Amino acid sequence: MLHLGRETGSRTTATTPAPADPPPLDLVTVPARQGLEAVDILRRGGDQEAVGPVLHDGACDTLGFLVPPGTADAWDVPGSACTRTDGRGLRIPAEPPVSGSGWLLPPAEDAPVTDPAVLRAALDQAARLIEAADSCR
Repeated sequence: MLHLGRETGSRTTATTPAPADPPPLDLVTVPARQGLEAVDILRRGGDQEAVGPVLHDGACDTLGFLVPPGTADAWDVPGSACTRTDGRGLRIPAEPPVSGSGWLLPPAEDAPVTDPAVLRAALDQAARLIEAADSCR
């Protein structure tokens, strides 16, 4: 959509409005092994939109799930952390924000973020699967 700009001499220039800022987000960080299991659990579910963008940080061997702002206020899943935005807001960047990281599931233009309750259940199930697999060794 173009908006009419100011007049310059005898002609009017058209300008493209700046895109609206995306909403701020929180980030749930988990060990890569548990996170990968959780991604599999979420993607196998019937709801294809159950998992939003996921960032893989290879240097730290972690996955980061983008979740709605305010999630950190009630996040208490053992073995994970939720980074609070305090109103400053983590925004979905086109490129991974940290050197050595990459998008496991890249953000889409209209993709929702991961629902915290759904993520909590998937992480709990992933922890049980990993514990069961490790006890078989």
